Amino acid sequence: MIFVNQSRDDRFPADGSQVGHPYGDEPLYVQLAGIVRRKIESGELKHLDPVPSESSLGQGYGVSRDTVRRAVALLRDEGVVFTVPHRGTYVGPRPK
Repeated sequence: MIFVNQSRDDRFPADGSQVGHPYGDEPLYVQLAGIVRRKIESGELKHLDPVPSESSLGQGYGVSRDTVRRAVALLRDEGVVFTVPHRGTYVGPRPK
């Protein structure tokens, strides 16, 4: 949650990415999915790299774990990431 008296540095990750206002044009989970997708497209996250945990993404972008789960589910449905139960979520299509 973002409070009025917080400085900009406390609210947003060091890379400058941010999730917009909850009343913006896109839902927060779509915005977060876009941020993760851009990190993959830029090469910051490479094939088979682990995606940051739900809690770290939630804390880093100031969103709930439910929002993070929905963002990851969207990326999974698009085939951008895959999840291994009890292991984590990784970049790329599931290896065969």
